[in-house]
Amino acid sequence: MVARYEPVESPDETTVFPYHDLTPPTTADIYSAKPIVERYLPRTPLVRCEWLSAELDADVYLKREDTLPTGAFKVRGGVTLVSRLDEEFRDQGLIAASTGNHGQSVAYAGREFDVPVVICVPEDANPGKVRAMERLEAQIEHHGETFDDAREHAEKLATEEGYRYVHSANEPTLVAGVGTAGLEVVEDLPDVDVFFSPVGGGSSASGYCLTVGELTDADVIGVQSASAPAMHRAWSEGTLAAHEKMETTAEGLATSVPFAVTTEILRERLDEFVLVEDSALWDGVERMLAEDHVLMEAACATGVAAALERKEELAGKTVAFPVSGRNLALDKLQSVLRS
Repeated sequence: MVARYEPVESPDETTVFPYHDLTPPTTADIYSAKPIVERYLPRTPLVRCEWLSAELDADVYLKREDTLPTGAFKVRGGVTLVSRLDEEFRDQGLIAASTGNHGQSVAYAGREFDVPVVICVPEDANPGKVRAMERLEAQIEHHGETFDDAREHAEKLATEEGYRYVHSANEPTLVAGVGTAGLEVVEDLPDVDVFFSPVGGGSSASGYCLTVGELTDADVIGVQSASAPAMHRAWSEGTLAAHEKMETTAEGLATSVPFAVTTEILRERLDEFVLVEDSALWDGVERMLAEDHVLMEAACATGVAAALERKEELAGKTVAFPVSGRNLALDKLQSVLRS
């Protein structure tokens, strides 16, 4: 018999179920996740970016999360969560909502641990990411115009069908897995001064706060698109209300609803949170491709954009940020090449 759970009271405007633990993870939890990630995924390199180092008169390093099997950082969280999945959920399987990278993470882990997976995506989701999830044996459900439309559909199906809903941020185990990237940064670059992290739902930035921010003297700075500032407002004003503005073309940043677990971590630990324009993101994508031959999604170009806007204050410092994903849609890549 399939176990079915009804939603419980949620601190934010997303749905949570009784199996969701909303206690934020700790640095110790990230260390606990490290052996799991090391078993199932390769360590990612931290490499000096010569053109940005010259441009900023600084030592700039890239954490190459794009070298992971799914091309994005989130798979660290997927394998950690699914490796610890309660037995009652293994037959019915998992469901998640995604614009692509979270979905690939859950699909990859589901295939690794032989657990069926359903991913709900917006109607205009990145076709390359959708194909990648299908190759990982996930069932794809297209629904709605936005990520939040797809998320609400996934939450509905989780209630009706008994799937284990893998929330994109209100999952301490997932955030702990994602945070293992930060432990690698600490080991490879303990003298880092400034670390920029993209913020969409906040799992990546939360992980870096609990590692780079906790274990070094670095300032961890979150960066979000000014065209999708929900998490920025949550951090600055202490509200978990949905934001009326969600117009970014960077799909990895495209949510209008802040998440409780990651917001709590960021409000307590993030040193600074800045907004950049979408145009600066796409300029960062173009310049990284032209100058360093690194293909990145617009979401992870937040680090490039923020660093270039702070050129004078970064001079002489050791700076790092993640190349958090390489899964740029073909039409967007073609647009960058034509520009």
